[in-house]
Amino acid sequence: MEESDEFAVSAEEGRSRVFTQLKSYCFELLELVQNPKKSSSAISSLLHFLRQTPSHSLQPFFDYTLFPLLLLLDASVDCRSPKKLGSEEKVESANIPKVSDSVAEGVLQCLEELLKKCLLGSVDQMVVVLKKLTYGALLSPSDASEEFREGVIKCFRALLLNLFPCSDKSCTCNQIFGLPVLLEKRDFKPPPTRFPKYASASEECLLAFLQSQAASAAVGHWLSILLKAADIEAARGHLGSAKLRIEAFLTLRVLVAKVGTADALAFFLPGVVSQFAKVLHASKMMTSGAAGSGDAIDQAVRGLAEYLMIVLQDDANSSGLDMSITVTSDKKYESTESFVDELRQLPFKAHGQNKVLPDDSSGQMITTISKSERKVESGKGDASFHVNRTNDWIEKTSVHVDKLLGTTFRHICIHPAKKVRQGLLTSIRGLLSNCSYTLRQSRQMFLECLCVLVIDDAEEVSAGAQEFLESLFSLVGKYQLEQDVAQIFSRLIDKLPKVVLGSEESLALSHAQQLLVIMYYSGPQFVVDHILQSPVTATRFLDILAMCMSQNSVFAGSLDKLITLRPSSVTYLDSVSELKAGINLTSDCLTCMSPNPQKSKITAIQEKDIPYTSDNAQKNYELPHMPPWFVYIGGQKLYQALSGILRLVGLSLMADKRNGQHLALITDLPLGYLRKLVSEVRMKDYNETSWHSWYTRTGSGQLLRQASTAVCILNEMIFGISDQATEYFRMRFQMSRKRRQEVQESDAEFVDGQPFGESRWKVLQDEGLRSHLIDCIGRILHEYLSHEVWDLPTENRSSIILPDYEAEDISLNLFHDAAMLHQVIIEGIGVISICLGGDFASSGFLHQSLYMLLENLISSNYHVRSSSDAVLHILASTSGYPTVGHLVLGNADYVIDSICRQLRHLEINPHVPNVLAAMLSYVGVAYKILPLFEEPMRSVSLELEILGRHQHPELTIPFLKAVAEIAKASKR
Repeated sequence: MEESDEFAVSAEEGRSRVFTQLKSYCFELLELVQNPKKSSSAISSLLHFLRQTPSHSLQPFFDYTLFPLLLLLDASVDCRSPKKLGSEEKVESANIPKVSDSVAEGVLQCLEELLKKCLLGSVDQMVVVLKKLTYGALLSPSDASEEFREGVIKCFRALLLNLFPCSDKSCTCNQIFGLPVLLEKRDFKPPPTRFPKYASASEECLLAFLQSQAASAAVGHWLSILLKAADIEAARGHLGSAKLRIEAFLTLRVLVAKVGTADALAFFLPGVVSQFAKVLHASKMMTSGAAGSGDAIDQAVRGLAEYLMIVLQDDANSSGLDMSITVTSDKKYESTESFVDELRQLPFKAHGQNKVLPDDSSGQMITTISKSERKVESGKGDASFHVNRTNDWIEKTSVHVDKLLGTTFRHICIHPAKKVRQGLLTSIRGLLSNCSYTLRQSRQMFLECLCVLVIDDAEEVSAGAQEFLESLFSLVGKYQLEQDVAQIFSRLIDKLPKVVLGSEESLALSHAQQLLVIMYYSGPQFVVDHILQSPVTATRFLDILAMCMSQNSVFAGSLDKLITLRPSSVTYLDSVSELKAGINLTSDCLTCMSPNPQKSKITAIQEKDIPYTSDNAQKNYELPHMPPWFVYIGGQKLYQALSGILRLVGLSLMADKRNGQHLALITDLPLGYLRKLVSEVRMKDYNETSWHSWYTRTGSGQLLRQASTAVCILNEMIFGISDQATEYFRMRFQMSRKRRQEVQESDAEFVDGQPFGESRWKVLQDEGLRSHLIDCIGRILHEYLSHEVWDLPTENRSSIILPDYEAEDISLNLFHDAAMLHQVIIEGIGVISICLGGDFASSGFLHQSLYMLLENLISSNYHVRSSSDAVLHILASTSGYPTVGHLVLGNADYVIDSICRQLRHLEINPHVPNVLAAMLSYVGVAYKILPLFEEPMRSVSLELEILGRHQHPELTIPFLKAVAEIAKASKR
């Protein structure tokens, strides 16, 4: 008993001490009201005292402290408010004492701290405080400082955050969450959910009053004030305050959360959504200043989503809809609460009574009837702010919202600020989870944005988007989702050529990424059903991809884009890159090398006998490589998206045994262009037509470029079947590390009895399917190695130009187009070896292609030489050889046989001496294959005799270089 008495005495002494200090501060504040120009430290001292004193000590003296602060706030607002001339209550501005900015801002800081720690005592007290703050919030930037206007908004937010649900469980305040549902921890630290001692400071429920019709006007006014404050700062440009704009949006989110009911907020939806859409639309053009602030845009996106989630929530509007709603949350439609909600929606006026109300959005008068269709009830005459959310109202509102969101969300998903994209992801997740039916017209747009965010550059964004999209595809009842995805897929395919050939690369990248994500998450069967179900649809799809990746796309887009992307001196840039690459593969120098050649760089590199793995081989030259012409169409990201689509097409055919039988039919479509080119070249040789005449003929150049594009498409489809492509997709579409570990440990995510996504995109291990794949690749490789293709000229060489045409008569475009075709074919051979692995050699493909690759080491085109070098290293790694030298040594009999065969016909193979010299210099282990050089050496000796030099004088120096390389190898 004595201990309790002592505790009561100490508590009384504590309250007395607090009151004594507050009393002195309040007296000084009252003196400042009378004499604002007086210098006083009371405000700063009071602010420090309020921050140090606990809430339970300040609550008994809340009214006492609040009174002088409101008086000073009144004086600060009054002296800053503009006076209207001619008013009856006009007061001369000279008679109004001026409250300095430091005092006014200090008062707001004290008021904010007081509202944070103390509860309001009654509805009347809250109305008074709101009225004072409203006057301050209406001041313009020319009337009040930025800090003052920001302080008013912070005070209002502090007031809202300190409103808690009452103890009455049946009260409407207990039906709301009370805080923004999409709130980030970085925004602010929320107060405790319950005030420890003074939870019931008021007998009235302040939150219930805020949700009532009596407070609707004030709520609407504050919504308008906060949106206007943010808009004013944006209109001021670089003079505007991004911080104040952020505070305004954040406070609006808190206000919406505290009101929290669709009944109270539905009336204001058109104006709020339109203003938010204006903010988001301005972010397209503004990247700096208050309007371009990433934090402000993030707050606006989240605020818009939270407002829609409350007003257009499926559960809250189920009574106004004509059909049932199926959502992913718990079934509550048969509960007592849902029945009571339906009763609340019933009209309380007599049926058939006409009411004339002003329409807030259009300003026109509308007549409504109290029936089940269009009703706007007037709780108290014509001043009602309540909207009856019927099916017709929901339909019209969702259409309006879809138009506004469709013009803003699509560009926000590629916004440069990561926090903006994070906010959009959180908003889409909330809207799809809570408003999937009411906003069904926007559902496809949300899914499109989500697909872009799935492969976002930021790991936080992509991991969250992937996890949510996987959860959507894992739903049991996903019929509607499948329909939406199919419609999006068809629309994206139709629009893809237009956006790729357009001038905005970011839009093209977004479309291609959406298409890639939809194909991956829908699965291989979806791809087969919608793309490869018939030859007509497959041909149309591949034609669209060919159009996007063709060389004709180089000339698409704006002129500014072509000027900025085209290099000023291609020759100079090539030479610099060649020097940096350090692989002068005995190219042009072989034709003009001195009799005493120096040791080439590539020989020194290869003689180190460095082992090559698949990773090392592709470190500087990744396969499949972006085709040389695509650099003028788009960037690496756009090509990765388009190539990913083709890889999924190839992989989808090998993920199921039934679909694998269609592989030959699908690959024959692009292969037809290459076969047509071979046929045209044969006809040219048969008619003995010159290359000049053949190329200038209508359609020949286009056919050559179409063949290059077709080879590029085939390469990507074949690479999609490889294990590297499967790993590439797994890494690209992975969840966060923690989430992946949970899935691996618990195997929680299953689709069709298997873990989601990853297991569906795997090549089926079937011997028959593998044999069919090898047969298809054999047909492709046969066309790749056709001698008609390699007869296409890449330089001015007299051996392939008819004598009646001078070298300069041939267009350089022919050389350029032929070199690009050779490059992509060589890369295709490397892709095939990656796909088949050890089967590439066992199937005989290595023996067919090895000598051709060695031949192209002396090509006059740098890109062809470098691609041949890279593919040789890849062949060595996939065939199990440590170096290219060991690869050539292991297959020396095939290589030397090809050399001997061409040495017998030097008239049509004048390049053989250079090939022989380059090969010996390149492989680094020439001394090990000298025993096999008996027949080639005999042919070389004959060519260096007098008769041979007389017959082929232009080949004397190349043969001498070959002898020099043989002599060098024999010294080892």
